[in-house]
Amino acid sequence: MKKILSIGGNGLVGSRVAELLQDKYAFTTVSSSTSVDITNPSTLELLKNDTVHDEVILFAAKTDVDGCEADKLLGEQGDAWKINVEGARNVAEACKEAGKKLVYISTDFVFDGEKTPEEGYREEDIPNPVNWYGKTKYEGERVVKDSGLPYLIVRVAYPYRAVFEKKVDFVRAILGRLKDGRPVAGVSDHIFTPTFIDDFAYALEALLDQDASGIYHVTGSEFLSPYEASISIAKVFGLDTDLVSKTTRSEYFAGKAKRPFNLSMNNAKIKRLGLSMRSFTDGLQEMKHQMSS
Repeated sequence: MKKILSIGGNGLVGSRVAELLQDKYAFTTVSSSTSVDITNPSTLELLKNDTVHDEVILFAAKTDVDGCEADKLLGEQGDAWKINVEGARNVAEACKEAGKKLVYISTDFVFDGEKTPEEGYREEDIPNPVNWYGKTKYEGERVVKDSGLPYLIVRVAYPYRAVFEKKVDFVRAILGRLKDGRPVAGVSDHIFTPTFIDDFAYALEALLDQDASGIYHVTGSEFLSPYEASISIAKVFGLDTDLVSKTTRSEYFAGKAKRPFNLSMNNAKIKRLGLSMRSFTDGLQEMKHQMSS
C-alpha cells in the first residue's frame, strides 16, 4: 500500500480524498493542528527525515479569495504569500531533501478569464491571475516547477461535496438558503467549472497510480454561471427556482477581490486517462443521493 503524507489534508478536499482512497493508500495527515506550519521550516523536520512515505500532497493553502486580497498590501509579509508561496517553497525544499515527489493542489484562479478559449483553459495556457489569491497560487506553482523535484500540479475549481461539517462549500451554502426559503442572488456574468470532489479524488488516484507528472486540470465537465448553477441546485433538490435572481459581478463583488470573467476549464487531458468527470447536474444528483442515504 502506497503511503502518502498529506499536508493540510483535513480540509474540504483533502479529507474526502483520504476518506475515499483509504483502502488504496495509507494517508498520514499533518497540519497546523498537529504542529506542522508550512511557513516555519523548522516544523518540517519530520518531512526532511521521512523514510516512510512515498509521496507528499500539499493541500494546505490560504483559499479565502477576499481574505487574500486584504493581504495584498502586506505583500510578501502577508499570510497569503507566506502560506501559498513561501509555504510551498518550504515544503518543496523539504521534499527535495527527503527525495520525495510533490503533488501541489492549485486552482483555476491562476487564469484571468478574459480571452478564454472556446473549449476552456488547457494546461498549456499561460496563467495571468487578476487577484492576489490567484497570484500567490500561481507563484506557488512556479516554485514547485522550478524546484528540481519530480512534481504533479493539479488544478481544481469550485469543489463541492455532500457532507462536511467544518466548511460549507458554495453548493451547500446555496442549498441551505433555498431550503430556508431565503433569496439567492446568482451572478450571471461569471462562468465557472464546479468540481464534484469524489470525481477529483478518483482522478487523483489514477494520476498517482500512473506516476503522472506535470500539470492536470481535474475539474468538472460543465461550464455555467453561478445563476445557472443556483437554478440547477433548486431543480435537482425540488426547491423554488423563483427564489433565485440574477446579479452581476460588479454588484455582487463590490468592494471585494476582482473575479475572472470566464473560468471554463478544459479537462480533456485527464479524460484521456479514461476518467469521467461529472457535469454539474450529474454531480448534484449524486450529492443528493449521498445526502439522503
